[in-house]
Amino acid sequence: MGSSDERVVAVIMVGGPTKGTRFRPLSLNIPKPLFPLAGQPMVHHPISACKKIPNLAQIYLVGFYEEREFALYVSSISNELKVPVRYLREDKPHGSAGGLYNFRDLIMEDNPSHIFLLNCDVCCSFPLPEMLEAHRRYGGMGTILVIKVSAESASQFGELVADPDTNELLHYTEKPETFVSDRINCGVYVFKPEIFTAIQDVSSQRKDRANLRRVSSFEALQSATRSLPTDFVRLDQDILSPLAGKKQLYTYETMDFWEQIKTPGMSLKCSGLYLAQFRFTSPILLAGGDGVKRATIVGDVYIHPSAKVHPTAKIGPNVSISANARIGPGARLICCIILDDVEVMENAVVIHSIVGWKSSIGRWSRVQAGGDYNAKLGVTILGEAVAVEDEVVVVNSIVLPNKTLNVSVQEEIIL
Repeated sequence: MGSSDERVVAVIMVGGPTKGTRFRPLSLNIPKPLFPLAGQPMVHHPISACKKIPNLAQIYLVGFYEEREFALYVSSISNELKVPVRYLREDKPHGSAGGLYNFRDLIMEDNPSHIFLLNCDVCCSFPLPEMLEAHRRYGGMGTILVIKVSAESASQFGELVADPDTNELLHYTEKPETFVSDRINCGVYVFKPEIFTAIQDVSSQRKDRANLRRVSSFEALQSATRSLPTDFVRLDQDILSPLAGKKQLYTYETMDFWEQIKTPGMSLKCSGLYLAQFRFTSPILLAGGDGVKRATIVGDVYIHPSAKVHPTAKIGPNVSISANARIGPGARLICCIILDDVEVMENAVVIHSIVGWKSSIGRWSRVQAGGDYNAKLGVTILGEAVAVEDEVVVVNSIVLPNKTLNVSVQEEIIL
C-alpha cells in the first residue's frame, strides 16, 4: 500500500451533447451522464466507486456540457460523499488524452502521486483500490482495466495482448479489422503524473512534423490539412499503442461484469447490473414487499421514497422507479426504468421498456419489447410526456416526446 501522505485524484470523462446522439430520445431532456441507472445518475456509479480509493483528494468531471447543467448535481454529490467534485468544461475537442492534458495544472494542484481516468459511459464494479494496489506493484507509468470477452464482440473495442506472467501490455490496437485478442480495454485507467510528459511528447512530435513540411508543396499542404491538431491526442492510438511493449503500461483484469452504455437499450441492461450489485454493496437501496401492505417485489428493485406504488401491483425483477411516479392497482412491471412523474394506471403492464418523464400508461395497456439490448428496437422507449391511452399495446417501438397513442403500434419509430 502507498504511504498516507500520497494523494490520488480521479478524472471522469463525461462527453458532451454532440456525443450522446445514440442515446436519444432520452438525452433530449437530460445530459446522458445524469440519466438514472438503478435510481442513481449514470455518473454517480463511477463517482461513488472513486470514493473508495485511499487518499482521494479530488474528483474532476471533464466534458463539453454547459456548466449550469452539472452545477446542481456536482454540489449535491460533493456534500453527500464529502469529497470535492468539480466540473471542468472543455472549450473544444482535445481527444481522450488531450482533454486530460488540457487541465493538467488543475489536476496537479493537489500534487497527486496517481491519477485515475474513467469513462462515464462504462458500467462495471470499478475495482479501483485493487487496481491501484496492482499498479503500485507493477511499477509502470499506467495500468489499464481489462476484461475477457467473446471473440465475436472483441473487435468493437480496443483489443490488447498482455504478458501472462507480468501483466505487461505488449500490444494494443483500437477496433481491429482482424482478431487480435479476447482481452479488451475497459476504459478505466490509473497513471502516474508522467502521463502528462507522454502526452506532451506526442504534441511536440506532431508540431515538429508540421514544421518540417514544405508549405510550397501542394501534396504536403493537403496532408497538413488532414493531420490532427497538435493538441488533439488520443489515449488509445497515440499513447497506449506506441508505449505497448516498453515496460511502461500494465493490465489489471476484472472477472466481474462490464458493459459500455452507448444506447438506451444498454442503459436498461446496466441498470439491472447495478441493481444486482446493490445486493452486496447497498442492500438498503433495494425495495422489499410481500403484496400485503406493500406491493409484491420480485428480484432487485429500486423505488424512490417519493414514488407511490399500490399494494396490489407486482414489481420486478430489474425495475427502477424514479421520483413521484405513481403505480396503480394490479400493474405489472418487469425489467424497466420508470422515470420521474410517470403514471402507470391499473392493470397496465410494462416489460423491457423505459418510460419517459411525465408519461402516462392507461388502464389495461401494455408497453413491452423483446429485450434484445443491442437491437435498435429491442427495448421500447417512450420519450417525455407520452400518453398511452387505455387498452393500447406498444411493442418494440420508440416514441418521441409529447405524443399521444390511441392505437396499438409494433416495431415503429413514432416521430
